[in-house]
Amino acid sequence: MASSSSSGLTFKLHPLVILNISDHYTRVKSQSQLPLLSSAHASNGDDSAPASSVLASAPPRVFGCVIGVQRGRTVEIFNSFELLYDPSTHSLDRTFLEKKQELYKKVFPNFYILGWYSTGSDAHESDMHIHKALMDINESPVYVLLNPSINHAQKDLPVTIYESELHVIDGIPQLIFVQASYTIETVEAERISVDHVAHLKPSDGGSAATQLAAHLTGIHSAIKMLNSRIRVLHQHLLGMQKGDIPCENSLLRQVSSLLRRLPAIESEKFQDDFLMEYSDTLLVTYLAMLTNCSSTTNELVEKFNTAYDRHSRRGGRTAFI
Repeated sequence: MASSSSSGLTFKLHPLVILNISDHYTRVKSQSQLPLLSSAHASNGDDSAPASSVLASAPPRVFGCVIGVQRGRTVEIFNSFELLYDPSTHSLDRTFLEKKQELYKKVFPNFYILGWYSTGSDAHESDMHIHKALMDINESPVYVLLNPSINHAQKDLPVTIYESELHVIDGIPQLIFVQASYTIETVEAERISVDHVAHLKPSDGGSAATQLAAHLTGIHSAIKMLNSRIRVLHQHLLGMQKGDIPCENSLLRQVSSLLRRLPAIESEKFQDDFLMEYSDTLLVTYLAMLTNCSSTTNELVEKFNTAYDRHSRRGGRTAFI
């Protein structure tokens, strides 16, 4: 890996890309920790096993593509989307990539795949295989690397952008990653959104992160408790069905009463509220379609009037001559 790039390209990175990568990493990390916690408590029936020993595994890596535009020597990265990665072959799912590329092309016709992103403290040797695999889409892809580890002493963003250059090493031409400089570029909508998130404060005076963490912790504890109670009840009913546990009619009546409460969406009030919300949504959709059709018709009328007026003036000049 070289220290700096010599291509002369100017990179502009938008905050939405950083938010997308951070959200992708947070979701994958939280999902990977749940099975580890379950296996830690289930192994050997030891509920006192420390979870830190189980969660001390290597942090997961996430992968995706970055999209944007290139105008001359300026590369502007606007957005990103996730990709499926196969760790056994160190390759990306090309079918999924082509499908996502097609979908994004319909929404953002001016955006192109500029490269890919990943997480980690440094570039890995296997990253070059992914980089080379994307060269059929972009002959010179960029590599955006986000370091998820928190360093409070660091003032710069933990984001590094790499380019690939062909260098001769020991007489053999090889592609290596070279670090490129970049600047953060924002538009008005992004500045308003980021500023709103940064200054978000709860009404009780505490920090937004603390309130969100407490709220999510409470929801997680409630779901975990509900899951454990349902499992105990299910095991008890299975034992009664097999004859291992004496049948208790009072318990069966309580379970039957509980199950009858589940289909709450069959109530008349729910149907009325649902139909009202559904009608409002359809009305907004129809209004949007009518507005779009009116705009298209208006453009067609303007083009027709312009063409007809130009044709009339041309015919008049011909008759005059």
